[in-house]
Amino acid sequence: MKRKIRVIQFGVGPIGASIARLVREKEGVDIVAAIDTDPSKAGRDLGEISGAAGASWGVLISSDASATLKRPADVVIHSTSSYLPKVMNQLLSCISAGCCVVSTCEELAYPFRKYPELSQQLDSAARDQGVAIVGTGVNPGFVMDKLVLTLSAACQRVEFASASRVVDASKRRLPLQKKIGAGMTPEEFRREVEAGVIKHHGLPESVAMVADGLGLSLDQISETIEPVIAERLVKTDFLEVSPGQVAGVHQLARGTSAGHDLIRMELKMYVGASDPADTVELRGTPSLSLTVPGGTHGDLATAAVVVNSIPSILAAPAGLLTSRDLPLSFFPGVAAKR
Repeated sequence: MKRKIRVIQFGVGPIGASIARLVREKEGVDIVAAIDTDPSKAGRDLGEISGAAGASWGVLISSDASATLKRPADVVIHSTSSYLPKVMNQLLSCISAGCCVVSTCEELAYPFRKYPELSQQLDSAARDQGVAIVGTGVNPGFVMDKLVLTLSAACQRVEFASASRVVDASKRRLPLQKKIGAGMTPEEFRREVEAGVIKHHGLPESVAMVADGLGLSLDQISETIEPVIAERLVKTDFLEVSPGQVAGVHQLARGTSAGHDLIRMELKMYVGASDPADTVELRGTPSLSLTVPGGTHGDLATAAVVVNSIPSILAAPAGLLTSRDLPLSFFPGVAAKR
């Protein structure tokens, strides 16, 4: 009988919990351990913390990453932070344990331009251990990069690429609504942007991945972050936004050459957004466009992309990879309720 894939869940915040619940539904996979540095979670059952209905999974969360990573495992699913320098030691520990790694760290999605030295360090460590590591999710990892490059397969030539997302954040979790500044004054928003607190990470990484994938040479990658101001009262399950307050963010990342845009990635994520959608446009031979009405659900799709990557990362060559390197895949099979 074929052995089940052994998974360690590293980070049990809202995204990590969503991933853990999905992993439990898949046949052929076992979560053998879980790690989280939050003292309030240590020693508690992963099923309880993940919000599974009436569930006790028999997997206790540990705050001791070093000891937990000594357990035999095949893959670590890592979901702790957006910032690559902040999680380098965590990732290197996972690699040293001889595990492949699938991480939701946005800066890991395509780190070669921003962090060339860290990228080389991760690649060398993974090759030495014979394992693969990838940063992925819905954005970056799919909508604004993988999907763009997949659509380009039907083009003979691409001269310009863009992806835009309009996301209604009113139906998303509270941490995300706070992350985009919902309910702040415009002045508070700009101060938090300056402090690096308010930002959806990953747009420049997607620009770089698409540029390299399409063979488009860029002089510069730039990004702007502006507030979306509410024009009407918006109430969510968690907060209330009055007219004149910030409803969310409008981010634009541009890849330019000789002053001309070759790639544009635009994100409007705010509470009360009308007509949410994801749109990809390619100008070339032929020109193509694709729109997903309603858009792609960020939390659900992130969990799906991560879990669906498990078979691919196990079959991949050793080293630091990107979602561009992995084949599109779906992890079939829903396990009986356990």
